[in-house]
Amino acid sequence: MTHPALQRIAGGIWYNCMEPELDALRVEARRAVHRHNTMEPDSRGACAPDLAALFAGIGRGVFIEAPLHVAYGRNLTLEDGVYINAGCVILDTAPVRIGRRTMLGPLVQIYCADHHRGRAERLKGLERALPVTIGSEVWIGGGAIVLPGVTIGAGAIVGAGAVVTRDVPPEGRVVGNPARAIG
Repeated sequence: MTHPALQRIAGGIWYNCMEPELDALRVEARRAVHRHNTMEPDSRGACAPDLAALFAGIGRGVFIEAPLHVAYGRNLTLEDGVYINAGCVILDTAPVRIGRRTMLGPLVQIYCADHHRGRAERLKGLERALPVTIGSEVWIGGGAIVLPGVTIGAGAIVGAGAVVTRDVPPEGRVVGNPARAIG
């Protein structure tokens, strides 16, 4: 049977992010990521086996530079040809799907965790998980941040340093904080 916290997470319902079972899953992810991040560069290859076993799905030709950080890994799906540059952080408390031939620049951050707005609830560790979907052939510039619940359409470009708070249409181009459409 699935743990109640995992059921609430899957349903987008508020849950306590400090539950011991969730801690154990995060430790498992940290161990796999640590092995990837400390491999000799020449032996790292397209994607370390530890990450491929951890992720929900991984296509052919995926390349992940080190260092990488994920919250759970188990909610992350990378389609064929995805490239993730150094220093990326993917807090995959909800499903994160990255489409084929999408490129993430260095230090890109993808967040699914949405912390409670009420101080008392936030102090109790309450958060909910909102999915992030990134289409095929998207380019996300270095240092960009993608917030919970956002969808970025196929072929879109997100400028370096942008903070994406809303959906980006296919072929859209956004820059700034908060990200806004350009040309």
